Parts: sequence; C-alpha cells; structure tokens
Amino acid sequence: MAKVLYERDGRIARITLNRPEVMNAIDDELPAALADAVSRADNDPGAHVIVLAGAGRAFCAGYDLTAYASGDKANRYTQEMPWDPMKDYSAMSDNTTKFMSLFRSKRPVICKVQGFAVAGGSDIALCSDMIVMAEDARIGYPPVRVWGCPTTAMWVYRLGAEKAKRMLFTGDKITGIEAAALGLVLKAVPADRLDEEVDALAHRIATVPQNQLMMQKLMVNQALYNMGLMGTQMIATVFDGITRHSPEGLNFKRRSEEMGWKHAVDERDQGTFDWTTNQPITENR
Repeated sequence: MAKVLYERDGRIARITLNRPEVMNAIDDELPAALADAVSRADNDPGAHVIVLAGAGRAFCAGYDLTAYASGDKANRYTQEMPWDPMKDYSAMSDNTTKFMSLFRSKRPVICKVQGFAVAGGSDIALCSDMIVMAEDARIGYPPVRVWGCPTTAMWVYRLGAEKAKRMLFTGDKITGIEAAALGLVLKAVPADRLDEEVDALAHRIATVPQNQLMMQKLMVNQALYNMGLMGTQMIATVFDGITRHSPEGLNFKRRSEEMGWKHAVDERDQGTFDWTTNQPITENR
C-alpha cells in the first residue's frame, strides 16, 4: 500500500497519510511521498484546494520512534559519536523541505486533524495553510522536553513569541479547543462534524479561480518569509540535531533501548526523569 494516497474529488485534491497501523508515524519514505503528492496536486489542472488528512484514528503521531529511538544502533537520526552536525542537518533539512511543500504549494491546504498531530506530525500540520481539528484531538511537540526541536519552527509564526514559548517550554499536548483559543488552528469542531466542516470550507475555497488563490497565498507567505522564516528553520533544524546528540539526548536514546521507547516517552512527558543526571527525579515538585 502507498504510504501517502492521492485522489481528486471534483476541484478538491485529497492527500492522505496512509500508515494507520502506526498512527501515520513518519518513516524514511513518508516525507518524499508527501512532497510527491503535493507536486501532483500543484500540477493537476482540476485541483483548486488540497485537503490533507491522516488515515485511521490519528492524523500523525510523529516520527516512528520504534525504529529511530529504541533500536540498539545508530541510524540517520542518531549517529555514532563524534557526530557530524552537517550530515544530520542535510537529512533533517531534506525532511523539512518536503514538509514545507505544503506551505509552498500553489494550492491552499486545509489540514484535518483527528486523534493526534504531535511531534513531527505537528510539523506537517503546521505547514498547512489552515488546520481544522476535532475538539478532542491533541496537538503538541513533546520532544522539546528532550530529543527534539521543531524543525519547521511554525509555532512562533502562528502563535507569537509568548504563546510559542508556553508550548515549547513544556511540550504539552493541547486539545483542539485549546489550540483554537490560542490561535494555533483555524477552528475546532466536534469529532462527528470534522469531515463536514472541512469539506464545506474546501468546497467554498474551490469556487475561487486558481490564479486568485495562488496570488493570495504567495502574498501572505511572503510576509512570513520577510519575518525570517527560512533562517529560523535553519537554526531550528541544526538545534534539532544537537538535541539528539547532547548528553541528555543520548541518555534518552539509551533509556529507550533499555526500557522501550514507550517507557522513556512516559518518563519524558510526565517529567519524572532527569536526563542530565540520567536518573529518576526524586525530590518534591
């Protein structure tokens, strides 16, 4: 089965992440498949708008940590030490470029989020032009607690400095309702109305000529470029590599190998483990 599906429904191009058995977790092949699908929509003369979705019970649960964190050897995201920062940057910036195909697309992109859009999954969602979430869905970037920095850096451009810091200093996952209140996403709707709401918005946009849509998107995107988006993404991607090769990042990788990544992730998210001293936190909080 293709890991990313493409179909056109009238004037709507539908792109679907298609690894539902692992909540559409990102592997080595998914970013390129996503970019290819976006290119297909851009070159489809009948497509006016893209609806991006995830198959199954989640939009995207982030990178496939079963492979990348809990494996007992180096991989493209954790090198043997001493590590080469530019080798890491080359790999990660390639993924960022592919995620940003959504941002650069000639077509407006609506992202539909059910279940989770977390870690790398939030990177993908936030590269879209608009996000509609189920009220009970959750979005966040938990790896900011250890072993990650959001390479697309879209949090600050959507939220502003203070609210972006609130999310990136905690790694909290927030509901669709909270995300809409913060201004991170366009709107949150009851889960049973998610498809209806997204399709209504897509059909409304689809009645506008392609050239009009493209000009409006280019104009708004240029404002973000003028705010330094590309330079910020370069720094974020370099920092992401540092987080995975810092003493704390290497401790997290070893903990994942020894205890399993789910155990390590629970300790990370609950704040019960000190990754610097590599031992559980015992003092009162």
